[in-house]
Amino acid sequence: MVGAAAESEALTHLQAAGLKLLARNFLARGGELDLVMTEGDCVVFVEVRFRAAGSHGDGIDSVSTSKQRRLIAAARQFLADHPRYARRPSRFDVVALGAGDLRWVRNAFVLDGSGW
Repeated sequence: MVGAAAESEALTHLQAAGLKLLARNFLARGGELDLVMTEGDCVVFVEVRFRAAGSHGDGIDSVSTSKQRRLIAAARQFLADHPRYARRPSRFDVVALGAGDLRWVRNAFVLDGSGW
């Protein structure tokens, strides 16, 4: 499985759980958002990670602090480009796939207090 296939599998899983897709592969300066979805009124920024069997750790472990910063910056850009979503609550989720397993972690990380 490669990135696009992992994203498609994650998207199918999240849509089955009731989330609705706003954007896929949103490009921003310095980063990309794999999936931008809504769950009720909440905007959900989803990072999809794939690790092949035998890799060290799972995809959740691979979302480093620097990667989180890039995702936050990309989310800020998305909200600036789509102001109708800017005042909604938001969160960062991670979907990790590998070895036939899918793990969805809601609120996988939070802002460090510096705010949006």
